[in-house]
Amino acid sequence: MPPKESLYPKDWFRIAEKDFRRAQQLLKLEDPEGAAYNLQQATEKYLKGFLLAKGWHLKRIHDLEVLLNDALKYEASLEEFREVCQKITNYYFLNRYPLATSVALTAKQVRGSLDQARKFIGRLKGLTK
Repeated sequence: MPPKESLYPKDWFRIAEKDFRRAQQLLKLEDPEGAAYNLQQATEKYLKGFLLAKGWHLKRIHDLEVLLNDALKYEASLEEFREVCQKITNYYFLNRYPLATSVALTAKQVRGSLDQARKFIGRLKGLTK
């Protein structure tokens, strides 16, 4: 039987911070695909940490837009981050599932998403205190 996931927001934020640092490091190593994947993982965990702090029941889901919809029930101002959530969710699927056509991510694209995600994450952390 697999171990149960923590329901403590701080645990999710701690792991999310590691994923975010990995994304930054992979960008420096010119690995935008790896950076994009870790950025998605970090953003997902920060969102789940925020939601758990609000009493949300943990779901095994990777779609940031679905998680954002749940977060909007607690904080409507997070709507401004919908576009970045959609973009970062696509990074996850680009890296996890083979596509019929090749889609190349650039460091510039991922860096822009990382900057937007940093603002989103800052907001989530501020709303969780």
